[in-house]
Amino acid sequence: MLDVGIVGAGPVGLCMAGLLLRRGLDVAVFEKRTSPGTQTRAIGIHPPALAVLESIGAAGPLIGSGVQIRGGTAYSAGRKVGSLDFGLPGAEYPFILSVPQTRTLAVLEDRVAALGSGVLRRGIEVLDSVPDGGGLLLRGRRADGAGPAAPFEARCRLLVAADGAHSGRRTALGVTPTLRSYPDHYLMGDFHDGTPYGTEAVLFLEAPGIVECFPLPGGIRRWVVRMGRPAAEPSAGFLAELIRERTGAVVEPAGNSMLSAFGVTSRLAPAMVHGRTILLGDAAHELSPIGGQGMNLGWLDAAALAPLLERMVQVERGRPDPTLHAELAELERVRLHAARKASRQAGINMALGRPMPPAVLRVRNAIVGRLVRRPAVAGFVARRFTMHQVD
Repeated sequence: MLDVGIVGAGPVGLCMAGLLLRRGLDVAVFEKRTSPGTQTRAIGIHPPALAVLESIGAAGPLIGSGVQIRGGTAYSAGRKVGSLDFGLPGAEYPFILSVPQTRTLAVLEDRVAALGSGVLRRGIEVLDSVPDGGGLLLRGRRADGAGPAAPFEARCRLLVAADGAHSGRRTALGVTPTLRSYPDHYLMGDFHDGTPYGTEAVLFLEAPGIVECFPLPGGIRRWVVRMGRPAAEPSAGFLAELIRERTGAVVEPAGNSMLSAFGVTSRLAPAMVHGRTILLGDAAHELSPIGGQGMNLGWLDAAALAPLLERMVQVERGRPDPTLHAELAELERVRLHAARKASRQAGINMALGRPMPPAVLRVRNAIVGRLVRRPAVAGFVARRFTMHQVD
């Protein structure tokens, strides 16, 4: 019987596997996809999350292949509004690391493989989990794309559901998350970087809505444009024209390597621990991608939960632990509070990027510019952006 089964081989599921393997537990990760995804998607790794990744040996390879964003600048109508320095005093990692999710997944897969042979099991879809002899019986189907699906079974003491915002395991448990939809829509794309911004993150606070851009490895820059409604026919050319109209920056549609149009919802589960099953990552809390906190929050949850999961396994093996239940309840309370706080921060980020009458925008920007020139305010905002104050 496995100590812990993990459903989902995304960044959070793989990180949890690495953390538990480092603790000597018998772990398997079940992933229904037969190969990793190819989209860059989440790109920002914040300093507290880098510390978690370092504990499983993943931070070094990622830092070596990413871009270190050490600060950001906001502009409006061609004028500088203000800047932030992400290099907080005493910070072990004085930057936000920008790296494509494909690279993050590859590094995490390598680390999991180095820590335990045969841990990642692709082409397996877990459909059901039922109590069975002091553990859980997982049932599903195995499909490698080469023939008909075959039945699959495995047994584990505990199950971690890291299977995303539309978690099948969460649904099977009958857990209904609090759902909130926002009036914000975005068009996002990666282009060859011909800007003068180097390794800076840049925000354009414009009357029709915010435009954000971030450097990526390989001379690429990601652009995100806020829209009032979904793009009817999203294309690289349409996005390039929006960028030019709002910021004056010229990006070449032919250099586009990723394009995505998305709306924003948040889902917050009322609890993470459900008997022998623990919800993790987007299965527990889906956040707005604006601010880049979702993946990072999942890693911080995994780091906080790993030692308690080890103790839960020891209890399952017959070792009494009278304080475990109370400590688990307290940790769940703290982590759900962090998720709600991160969700509020994402909501603030989106609100600041919505359309605004030019006269009102000028006044707002002037106030913001004066505030971020104050060291105490700049430090507070930088800590929020780098997730040093998420808990």
